[in-house]
Amino acid sequence: MAVSHPVDTHVGNRLRQRRALLGMSQTDLGKAVGLTFQQVQKYERGFNRVSSSRLFEFAKVLDVPVAHFFEGMDAAAAGAKRKPGRPKANARPADADLNTKRETLELVRAYYKIRSKSLRTKTLDLIEALAKD
Repeated sequence: MAVSHPVDTHVGNRLRQRRALLGMSQTDLGKAVGLTFQQVQKYERGFNRVSSSRLFEFAKVLDVPVAHFFEGMDAAAAGAKRKPGRPKANARPADADLNTKRETLELVRAYYKIRSKSLRTKTLDLIEALAKD
C-alpha cells in the first residue's frame, strides 16, 4: 500500500480538525459537497489527494479560506517530493499532533459553548491549575 504524501496528510488533518471543531459528521460534510462519508474519510486520512475545486468546496462548507488547510505545515512536508515508485514515509502519525486529537477538539468545542466570557476564563484558569500538578 502506498504511503500518503505529507502535504495530503496535512491537508486531510486540517480538514478533519475543522469538521470536528464544527461538530459536523463525515456524512454531513459529504452530503454538503456531494460525497459519501467514505470519500471524506479517505481525504481526511490523506489516502486521496484533494483537487483544488474540491478543496474550494470544503472551504466554503467549513467557512474557512482555502489557505486554512495549509496553515501550520512544516517545511519538511512543504518541500517533500515523492520519487516515482518510492513513496515517502510519513514523518509522524496523524494523531501525534494534539490539535487533531478528538479529545482536544471536543474540549475546545465544549469550552466555546460556555456563553459567559468570565466563566470561560475561570474554566481556563482551573484547567491550567490542574495541569501544573
